[in-house]
Amino acid sequence: MPSRARSQAQVVVCPNTGECYLLNASPDLRTQIISTPLLDPKQPPRHTPIAGVILTSADVDSVVGLLHLREFQPLQIYATPSIRRILLEDNHIFRVLDRANPPAVWRDVPIDTWFPLGTGNSSSRESSVRCRMVPLGNAYPDYVSEDLRRELPPGEAVTGLVLAQGSKQIFYAPALPGRSEEWKDWARSSDLCLLDGTFWDENELVSAGVGSKTAREIGHVPLSGADGLLAQCDFAKRGRRVLIHINNTNPILDEDSPESREERDAGWEIAYDGMSFEA
Repeated sequence: MPSRARSQAQVVVCPNTGECYLLNASPDLRTQIISTPLLDPKQPPRHTPIAGVILTSADVDSVVGLLHLREFQPLQIYATPSIRRILLEDNHIFRVLDRANPPAVWRDVPIDTWFPLGTGNSSSRESSVRCRMVPLGNAYPDYVSEDLRRELPPGEAVTGLVLAQGSKQIFYAPALPGRSEEWKDWARSSDLCLLDGTFWDENELVSAGVGSKTAREIGHVPLSGADGLLAQCDFAKRGRRVLIHINNTNPILDEDSPESREERDAGWEIAYDGMSFEA
């Protein structure tokens, strides 16, 4: 089957020289860091340009990689208050991030509010990159305790991320539950969209015999169908549209498949390990 290597979805953004930020933290993060010269620890020991992580959900695929960062230099972790509470109050293992000296700094990010990313240049200390978390709806992961789940606002469960620098804009949404329409306006106005390509078909897991839930039941709009992602994004594109977070049951991974040809004909690309973009 013709296909490129694709590990768990992981994106890194470097707004300034020597200063990089992870968009979520994948379970494969350790291997991804080692295989990426820009991020591989050099001198001093255990140091990388990774200055922080932005979390868009508490899904396992988004947060497990934080544990790989527990012995690196101090980090800034940007997340909604709900995601912070899930990881620190409900799952004490993530408190190992406090072992650094000084410990990781958690920055609560309100929904639909611009915030600066990074420190910017040394003279102004102001970041040139602005970020905004966009609510996408959906429920919190099953592993979150019922007691805490009842306290958390649903709007902070899953978010998309807008990154803007000058006239350039990126929209990042590795999970699209399909319960909000606001994200489409951000996608239309962005030069680069990195969007949820998890499943091709609504009943993909059931048909493959590896699950009992539909794509939407676990928080992902499928790519195909009259109300699938490809149809929903059938608008005049301003820039590039790239599918990320692709499940191993998705037939688009076979580059010779009809499904792969269909998504390419619709103007989409499929992310692969080592893919890069420059502003």
